Amino acid sequence: MSDLIVRIANWHEECPAIKAIRKSVFQEEQGVDSALDFDGQDETSEHLIASLNKEYVGTARIKYLDETTAKIERLAVLPVARGYGVGKKMMEKALEVIDSKNISEVVINAQEYVKGLYQQLGFQQEGEVFEEAGIRHVKMTKKLR
Repeated sequence: MSDLIVRIANWHEECPAIKAIRKSVFQEEQGVDSALDFDGQDETSEHLIASLNKEYVGTARIKYLDETTAKIERLAVLPVARGYGVGKKMMEKALEVIDSKNISEVVINAQEYVKGLYQQLGFQQEGEVFEEAGIRHVKMTKKLR
């Protein structure tokens, strides 16, 4: 693969790139309302950013729900970078970051059509399919310890 780098983002410096990726994927491509995507929780969350050949192509957000649970959300990969494993690499990095903080459980609300990616990483579906922002999702969890 080309030069793929996934790392913890500096929100204040890379906020414009993160917002641009999410706007492109969620609002323009999937029709999600910007108020649902940009929900006021970005500044209190941790963010990952992925670059491919020195161009920003993906992002994800980690929200710490309590001392034992984290939620990975807002995973977005630009169309130009899909099929290169960017989403999987971002999830692996997110899990590594969360595990380093001694968090024992990770939760995601996965879009139903990509739940297979999360199953490959050890997540298990909990409950039935539900709609969020007009898109079918499933709640999935993974125990880290």
